[in-house]
Amino acid sequence: MTATASRRVLSTREAYGRTLVRLGELSRDVVVLDADLSSSTQTSLFAARFPDRFFNMGVSEQDMICTAAGLSLSGKIVFASSFAIFITGRCWEQIRNSVALPGCNVNLVATHGGLTVGKDGASHQALEDIAIMRAIPTMTVIVPGDAVETRKAVEAAAWYDGPVYIRLTRENLPVIDSDERPFRIGVGWEVRPGRDVTLFGIGLMLHAALEAAELLAHEGISARVVNLSTVKPVDEHIIVRCAVETGAAVTAEEHNVCGGLGDAVGEVLLRRHPIPLERVAVRDAFGRSGDPKELLEYFELTPQAVAAAARRAIARAKR
Repeated sequence: MTATASRRVLSTREAYGRTLVRLGELSRDVVVLDADLSSSTQTSLFAARFPDRFFNMGVSEQDMICTAAGLSLSGKIVFASSFAIFITGRCWEQIRNSVALPGCNVNLVATHGGLTVGKDGASHQALEDIAIMRAIPTMTVIVPGDAVETRKAVEAAAWYDGPVYIRLTRENLPVIDSDERPFRIGVGWEVRPGRDVTLFGIGLMLHAALEAAELLAHEGISARVVNLSTVKPVDEHIIVRCAVETGAAVTAEEHNVCGGLGDAVGEVLLRRHPIPLERVAVRDAFGRSGDPKELLEYFELTPQAVAAAARRAIARAKR
């Protein structure tokens, strides 16, 4: 993704690692586990500062989750990390039965979500992880839009009651959030005002939605952009308000079309205020090996695709 010259472009992974260090300085109860990927997940920053509270579990993700659950039950503030494909795919049963079912306060922070893992290919590109985590009762699911929101989400998760899944990308992202804006789990926020259509975005695709809004503005279309970084529990109030005020909507996510943001928003609209909804996502397919930018274009996860979806939603609303 490209950023305007006025925006900083920062790593959400590095923001995660640095936030862990700050949390570790605040409380000796903060402990961090990783599955032999600490240099990639950036938990290595915590390991260097607090080696006695960092546990490299090796290539043993399922054991890591069960150990995290045990540490949580002993009163620790636990963060466990790996790539999104591994921590959700290999460990689903352990997350369900050892973390969520007993109500453990374990924070699962996954990096390398979505297509932009790039040349590692389909085996490493998690396109199902949001759906997998959404399906687990009591699980909170957060997909921050930039490094600043990542810091806020990690800080909020540390003191939150219940299991949390935070999904980060490999790609650096332009900073659109501010340090001053309050962050609350379960609350979306309007990034750009608009009256003709609402573009709901998360993670990397929030930036595609903002660029799409610029494209639409040149056509006289006023597009509202809303960050729904908490995919579960999703902010029903802002979804319904936007539906009432704009009458058409688009969701944009770097995830499979099944079970992600599009379904979360669609479920609310169907139940509370039906309007035309278009979903921009991977169309029920596995990823492919390639350059991240080329993959986004191949799977039509671009500002142009979001703008085209907005035009379709508006046309349907006028029928």
